[in-house]
Amino acid sequence: MNATVKIDAARVELLLSELRLPGIKLIWAAFAETADKEGWPATRILAALAEQEMAERSRRRFERHLEEARLPPGKTLDAFDFDAVPMVSKAQVQALANQPFGEWGKIFPDQAMTLAAIDRLAHHATILEMNVDRYRRKEAIDKARGAGRPPTRATIKGSS
Repeated sequence: MNATVKIDAARVELLLSELRLPGIKLIWAAFAETADKEGWPATRILAALAEQEMAERSRRRFERHLEEARLPPGKTLDAFDFDAVPMVSKAQVQALANQPFGEWGKIFPDQAMTLAAIDRLAHHATILEMNVDRYRRKEAIDKARGAGRPPTRATIKGSS
């Protein structure tokens, strides 16, 4: 690598940092080498780098939102116990992430609920109305019941 190429590479690193393009900064050198070897046109390398930046931003956004939600590990929609809430259809819930907002009136019981759900979605959440004990409340009660001695060592009433 000659001096001019080294200087240009250092400039690219600085510019990518200043422009806040960390996804491109991580992989630009490898992409440039491949592009040089394979004779990619400039538009192809720019498109590949931009796609990589978009994918990296999406990945970081997902991680940031997951951390901000402070969900316990393993709490996903796939792990939700739909049997505990029989009035909520698993298929209906999964069909919600592709319906246009105008169609949501068919899913929710009234207009106010539809508007509330759409409002929450705009803040990265979905509201589901369930006429059962709250999931976290039930989990806390079950955990509290489990406190104390294990059943194998419990004293049976009336025995000495």
